[in-house]
Amino acid sequence: MELRWHTRDVTLITVPKTFIRDYKIALTSLAEKTVSGFVLLDGAKGGEKISLKVPELNVQYTLTADKHGKATFSFNVGTAQLWSPENPKLYAVQISSGADKLGDSIGLRSISTQGKQLLLNGKPIFLRGVSVHEEYSAQGGGRVKNAAEAQQLLQWAKGLNANFVRLAHYPHNEDMVRLAEKTGLLVWSEIPVYWTINWNNESTYQNAEAQLTAMIERDKNRAAVIIWSLANETPVSDARNQFLTRLAAKARSLDNTRLLSAALEKHYRADNGNIAVVEDPLAEHLDMVSFNQYIGWYDGTPEKIDRITWEINYNKPVFISEFGGDARAGNHGDVDKIFTEEFQENLYIKTLKMLDGIDGFVGTSPWILTDFRSPRRHLPGIQDEFNRKGIYSNTGQKKKAFYVLKNFYDKKAGANPH
Repeated sequence: MELRWHTRDVTLITVPKTFIRDYKIALTSLAEKTVSGFVLLDGAKGGEKISLKVPELNVQYTLTADKHGKATFSFNVGTAQLWSPENPKLYAVQISSGADKLGDSIGLRSISTQGKQLLLNGKPIFLRGVSVHEEYSAQGGGRVKNAAEAQQLLQWAKGLNANFVRLAHYPHNEDMVRLAEKTGLLVWSEIPVYWTINWNNESTYQNAEAQLTAMIERDKNRAAVIIWSLANETPVSDARNQFLTRLAAKARSLDNTRLLSAALEKHYRADNGNIAVVEDPLAEHLDMVSFNQYIGWYDGTPEKIDRITWEINYNKPVFISEFGGDARAGNHGDVDKIFTEEFQENLYIKTLKMLDGIDGFVGTSPWILTDFRSPRRHLPGIQDEFNRKGIYSNTGQKKKAFYVLKNFYDKKAGANPH
């Protein structure tokens, strides 16, 4: 009997003795419309010629590799269209050296923060997002197996009037990232550092750093990716702080053109249980303060949401990386009956109103796009081994919360065209 376990494709490529190992191309100055980067040859001795072309922009350069096989470049593209969700413009790039050549499609854009504002290409943007697992439940289900299934997930996100996806909690297939770029969806990319791992173990850190490095190296040319996320729901401790601070420094050394964040946690003021606080030493090393919160689901009932105010003392943009509650599609009842569409709908109405009052609120990615398999969720007739927090069911059926979120995003899109 043949057993097959398929999660990712493996491609074997035949290359010349001297070949193009790596390259980076990015907009490095918005004001000057400067594009910079490098090409790295493997097997080079120095002096090899490298051709770089961007035909649509009339860019054509001949570079010379140094003794390490590396050649850097910088040029201005004053007429270039910048990549954005409304105009996901990609330029064909051709790189060749000797007998080796490769092509790619590159978007040019900038992402930055200014105080509590998030800026795409220098203009404020609100991230109309949703969290996504790499699971395609429809038509038999399982891990996303091909580009068509990845595209379906992204189209479901686009159905919300989303401009952003949080690809949780691990780097998704390259198909997903490239399709998001073509579709006009900004991306949060994350490594699986979550909950309570062994923060004191050096091999654990090396594992995390290797995954971070692989994620950044693979997707450093993808304009859609604007956030590298270091962790998810990691309780504060000295060992954890040192681990993640070290990881943040590594990320910046690999790529300083994107934002760093992590899905942090909240707590309550000791003297007032109605004031939720986001305070984490790691936040000082991040560009955006992001956190998960489940008030009304794991934390009290929905009526609690109306009483909560927030204390977030950072002059940085605030992003809510998770919120939500379970509902089985087609299960209806009163708003106070859990697992009904009405309960989830009411939770979304109250939560979005609360979040919209947070100073510096620049977006959210509710948990989650679709129901997904979860062996720990046993409730018969309701969960049946699925996490039911999707705004789509596992077969792609829209729940009532979908329309609440879409209405919120429609209004945000009208107020902020990004």
